[in-house]
Amino acid sequence: MFEIKIRDDFSAAHHLRDYPGNCERPHGHNWSVEVAVFCERLDSLGMGIDFREVKGALKEVLRELDHHNLNEIPPFAQRNPSSENIAVYIFEEMARRIDRPGIKISAVTVCETPRSCVTYYGPKS
Repeated sequence: MFEIKIRDDFSAAHHLRDYPGNCERPHGHNWSVEVAVFCERLDSLGMGIDFREVKGALKEVLRELDHHNLNEIPPFAQRNPSSENIAVYIFEEMARRIDRPGIKISAVTVCETPRSCVTYYGPKS
């Protein structure tokens, strides 16, 4: 079993609805994102999955978030754009693009600051 990881980042504004504090007001972050992919075996080139494929998929997903007010885009029109919900959204979108037999998104970590991060491992099977 192999775990391949890639990292990227995006910038966006948001606010947390009904939050009892400063985060209820609009503000922005430079989020960093790490995606981990489990691969059961290596291909004929000795790779579990090409980094380029994972990076390209993540770029597609982050393009939908980057430099937007997250509260105004469909994934977060009803649910708060918390780091937790952003991690779930990225996980689900990456799984749609990457998952196949023997290759599966295993975790997404989203950091809104270098010291404040959340990791989502997907639904329990």
